[in-house]
Amino acid sequence: MAAPARAEPLRLVALGDSLTAGYGLPADKSFPVRLQAALKAKGHDVVIANAGVSGDTTTGGLSRLDWSVPDGTDGVILELGANDALRGLDPAIPEKALGAILARLKQRGIPVLLAGMRAPPNLGTDYAARFDPIYPRLAATYGVPLYPFYLDGVAGNTKLNQPDGIHPTAEGVDVIVAHILPSVESFLATLPARTN
Repeated sequence: MAAPARAEPLRLVALGDSLTAGYGLPADKSFPVRLQAALKAKGHDVVIANAGVSGDTTTGGLSRLDWSVPDGTDGVILELGANDALRGLDPAIPEKALGAILARLKQRGIPVLLAGMRAPPNLGTDYAARFDPIYPRLAATYGVPLYPFYLDGVAGNTKLNQPDGIHPTAEGVDVIVAHILPSVESFLATLPARTN
C-alpha cells in the first residue's frame, strides 16, 4: 500500500555515536546518508539528519538531546551505548540515560526506533548478561520498536570493519543499512502523516 502523499519529506534524526556519525568515512558514506538514499530508492520521501557524535556515551547523548532533535522532527533512530560498553561502564548508567532520552522524546511526542547494542566479547559473559538486555527491556518499558543489534552482520567481520576493528567500512555501513531497512520502513509506516 502506498504511503499517503506528503507536502514535505519526513524529517528523521539519527541520534548516535561514531557508528552513526561515520567515523573514518567520507560524509556521503555515513549511515544517515546511506539510509536516506536506500529509503528514497524505495519511494520514501525522507530527510535524515546526522546527529552522530564520535565518542559519545548515552549520557552525552542525553545532555545534547534537545538541540540534536529539533522541534518538527518526525522520528528518531536512537543508536547509543557502544561507548558505554567499550569503557566497561556499569550497565545501569546507559540504561538510565537511554530511559531518560526515550521518556523525554515520548513527552515531546516524537516516536523512536531503538537500535540495540551488544557488549564486546572481551568484557566477558557476566558483563554481557547485564548489558545486552538493556535494549529489549527499554523497548518494552517505553513501547518503542527495537532493532535488536545495530551491527548485525558487521561486528567481528574484518572485511567490513576499519583496521580498528570497531568502526564499519563504507561496505560495512551498507550492510547495516540493508539489514535495518525493513525495520526502518515499518517504523516509517507508524509515523503520523504530516498535515501542513
